[in-house]
Amino acid sequence: MQPAVKASTQLRPAAVAAFAAARRRPAAALPSPRLRCLATAAAASASERRATEHPLFPQEAKGPVVKMEIPGPNGKAAAKELEEVFDTRSLNMVADYSKSFGNYIADVDGNLLLDVYAQIASIPVGYNNPSLLEVARSPQMASAIVNRPALGNFPQHDWAEILSTGILKVAPRGLDQVFTAQSGSDANELAYKAAFMWKRRMERGGAHIDFTHDEISSAMKNQMPGAPQLSILSFSSAFHGRLFGSLSTTRSKPIHKLDIPAFNWPHAPFPRCKYPLDEHSADNAAEEARCLEETERLIKEWPLPPAAVVVEPIQSEGGDNHASPAFFRELRHLTRKHNVLLIVDEVQTGVGATGRFWAHEHWGLEDPPDMVTFSKKAQTAGYYFGNEDLRPNKPYRQFNTWMGDPARALLFRGIIDEIERLDLVSNTAATGEYVYEELRKLAGKYPGEIGNLRGKGQGTFIAWDSPRRDEVLKRAKSFGINVGGSGERAVRLRPMLIFQKHHADVLLDGLEKIFKS
Repeated sequence: MQPAVKASTQLRPAAVAAFAAARRRPAAALPSPRLRCLATAAAASASERRATEHPLFPQEAKGPVVKMEIPGPNGKAAAKELEEVFDTRSLNMVADYSKSFGNYIADVDGNLLLDVYAQIASIPVGYNNPSLLEVARSPQMASAIVNRPALGNFPQHDWAEILSTGILKVAPRGLDQVFTAQSGSDANELAYKAAFMWKRRMERGGAHIDFTHDEISSAMKNQMPGAPQLSILSFSSAFHGRLFGSLSTTRSKPIHKLDIPAFNWPHAPFPRCKYPLDEHSADNAAEEARCLEETERLIKEWPLPPAAVVVEPIQSEGGDNHASPAFFRELRHLTRKHNVLLIVDEVQTGVGATGRFWAHEHWGLEDPPDMVTFSKKAQTAGYYFGNEDLRPNKPYRQFNTWMGDPARALLFRGIIDEIERLDLVSNTAATGEYVYEELRKLAGKYPGEIGNLRGKGQGTFIAWDSPRRDEVLKRAKSFGINVGGSGERAVRLRPMLIFQKHHADVLLDGLEKIFKS
């Protein structure tokens, strides 16, 4: 057990006031992103490095507080009580969010951990962010919560304004429309539906062609031609959600799929690249060519023709698997060549995590994706699109009671404002460079602990393979770090966008202590 670092974890009025004062400060008064984030001389001590950095969260804890083993007595008691009414078998820890602030998450036993897992990559700008608390207390938010509208039938008077100043303000290039949803799985399911309706619309000859009597009657029997034999092509090790359609495209772990009926949809091999990518370019190019060749064969030959290909910019749950920008550019070419849609699943990679607002911006596409799905750090969900033909030809075809949530859209707008105010995408890119380089040094020092380090140039979206992954995740808590895994062997970093070098030093110090022991 490590000695505790004493620090206040309460969200005190002074902390909120300090943050509010910083928020009102003109942007020019803050150090530039480069000065805030670039690493200082390699010989500088951790304390010296911290002294040069402007903290994004004033009054945030100076470091972890480890008082006892996790879970402690309060955590065990809380879990036991919860187990009576809720499944706790996947429980990580029982948190106390009233005492969590910034990059630090508190548990019910008084422990305070640096959180580089961030609610499975879904907290963007810190726990109890004062700017978001202001959004939460606004009359507009209160109205959205207590009068939650059925948006398809009764949209609120300011819904267009909320969308244009929030979700659509950060729309990917070429995609100027959105269909909002409840979760990442839901967003992907809706995108698949849009792809199927688009495909049949094209086969009929356009929106002006109405449904036949045979189509209408057979659809009610789940038979052709009303229920067409089409598919969505995904990739091995992909994760796109746990609902019925999205689950048929998920290929990461058997536990997600066992006992659940699935569609006969194809999956192509995702490249098994060597890392770092730029040091194995020839081998990786050959592997990517093999995967693209098989992808094209499946598009042409699968008995249920694909209406779309869905792909993650970085396969997250499946083990943090990367491919080169050239692979994705060629994939975009293949989808155009064969008249199928390209859906980019940015549920986990989107909203600044890779040092770009959208991870697919790293690819340098000339032709944007047809749809981009989002959730997690957006705190809302949906899919972006640009092609008018992706709007169903009739109402109620893409419809549910709520069709999203104005309250969550308002929260995303607040997140966007905070990202812009603090230049957090640049912060993440620069911090990620520092973290990757320091991990590369640790990998040289402890080659048996860090293998296949990956994520170079991808912000803080960094991972490595560990021969004792589960032990590393567990022991990290004893050093005040909450970190997660992916796939069978990977340790993955998913810190918030407010993660800075002085937080990285805490992480790196903790990891080295684990590797030494």
